[in-house]
Amino acid sequence: MYALVEILGKQYKAQEGATLKVDKMDIENGQEVTFDTVVAFKDGEKSVFGTPYVDGAKVVATVDELVKGKKIKVFKFHRRKGYRRTQGHREKYSMITIKEIKA
Repeated sequence: MYALVEILGKQYKAQEGATLKVDKMDIENGQEVTFDTVVAFKDGEKSVFGTPYVDGAKVVATVDELVKGKKIKVFKFHRRKGYRRTQGHREKYSMITIKEIKA
């Protein structure tokens, strides 16, 4: 059984017990969060697709930790002008574990 759920504007495939890396959420570690924006749901041979969301379907997850992604370097350069700029950053992500899928 799995569900396609929309979290902060992006869609993820959620299965019970799976760990997902989503964009940073302002929720403390260990707290439970419920997503009711389920786009599609599949249980065996039964498939349900929402318009835009499935009524009554929810995904319950817990927030595990906050992690940083790989460093991204941004380099700007204009040839023959002596213009060089280097900038970098690391995106922050929340690791969530799917507890259950309610349909």
